Amino acid sequence: MDEKRVSIDNKNAIDISTGNVEPFFEGPDVDFEEGQVFKQVKDGVNFRTVGWQKASVIFLKVIFATGVLNIPTAMYSLGAVGGTLSVVGWTLLNTYCGVILGDFRNNHKNCHSIADMSGVMGGKIVQELVGVIFIIAYVLSSGSGILGVAVALNALSDHATCTVWFAFVGMILVAAAASVRKLEKIGWLTWAGFASIFVSVFVVVVAVAVRERPAYAPQTGPYELGYYVIAHPSFSAGMTASATIFGASAGTSAFLPVISEMKNPKEYRKALYACMGFVTVSYTAFSLVVYRYCGKWVTSPSLGSAGGVFKKIAYGIALFGLVISGCLYLHICAKYLFVRILRNSKHLQLNTTVHWATWLGCVWGLAGLGFVLSEAVPVYNWLAALSGSLCFAPLALTLPGLLWIYDHKPWIKGSLPQQLMYWCHWGLAALGVFLMVGGTYATAERIKSAYATGSLGATFNCADDSATTL
Repeated sequence: MDEKRVSIDNKNAIDISTGNVEPFFEGPDVDFEEGQVFKQVKDGVNFRTVGWQKASVIFLKVIFATGVLNIPTAMYSLGAVGGTLSVVGWTLLNTYCGVILGDFRNNHKNCHSIADMSGVMGGKIVQELVGVIFIIAYVLSSGSGILGVAVALNALSDHATCTVWFAFVGMILVAAAASVRKLEKIGWLTWAGFASIFVSVFVVVVAVAVRERPAYAPQTGPYELGYYVIAHPSFSAGMTASATIFGASAGTSAFLPVISEMKNPKEYRKALYACMGFVTVSYTAFSLVVYRYCGKWVTSPSLGSAGGVFKKIAYGIALFGLVISGCLYLHICAKYLFVRILRNSKHLQLNTTVHWATWLGCVWGLAGLGFVLSEAVPVYNWLAALSGSLCFAPLALTLPGLLWIYDHKPWIKGSLPQQLMYWCHWGLAALGVFLMVGGTYATAERIKSAYATGSLGATFNCADDSATTL
């Protein structure tokens, strides 16, 4: 019987001594592709077209544009040493939390956003709650982009018309750019947008370094620069500054929808490290130079700090980048809402009327909300601080800590290093709660005080905001 079985098996055996070698894919890779939100399709819309290099530029544009314009003002509250430690510390911590988010997403590959990931951990109610926070966060961020465009137009035109109209124009430009459905199609815009912001900041750095005194300081007689190696801020000023610097690199939750459109989501870490490494060095260098030469006379955004013709040059170069910054924030939150509405329906990846109506409705509806918020809190830094503390603290600190704990439950009973790691991530989650409560309270107090003293005008104010110093 055994001889017959061997004979039959030999007849059916495949001759592997000759022929072509076929590519081999392990089972997990097949499963990995099978569970993706967007499928690799020939018919319909193929969203999976972003390589890791282009993803790194998208990440860089999401992070770099607003942060580099906010930090010099925050350094006045913290001082050079405190500000530098805050920039480096928060950026490194946000990088680590970005790793956690990407790993969790690839372990649970049917997740498109941080809201989906929260649903895996905490169920439907938690998913919807985090989804609302995610939308608020990036609507606030798109509002900062719209406000940045309004400031730029004010600077370039010498305040030719009401600032509200400039903000409305900014909303139209941002929404029009964000209406492109696929991130891959706006890839070249991110390159150009990043380059415009980078060059404009470099112009400001050189311009402030060659001036005898800051552009908005008294030009005759003695004056106080306001540059401190070590500062002693109040709780309100310190928390607002810390929330601003934290928020400058805390947009890692925006990376998750991009992963869903990557050709190979497993290459996410390459894009993350390339982005955050550049951001850490650039933030530290640019912010220290601007703060050193401008002190408390730095403007918000910092592009106006050089004053005069250099302010116009800087904003003229940066205008395109400011539009693209708002565009990316708006696109990402609109894409979340779009997927949330059409997920598991045929309309998600087919060019139907429902598909287009839903997509454009999400983009333009959220753009209108961003416009309103940009006029309700018409100071660039405070809008950034509010979004950093109220929304990004739970999204970028608390949730990554809890998601790591969810995927590493056995570590509570593991070795001593594993137990330490387990409880450190509980500490990370608690840090997010502290920053959310403390930062939101401090920022709200400063906004309330500014309105009460008249240093901040009314909402929907027509006044020129291109030379705001805090």
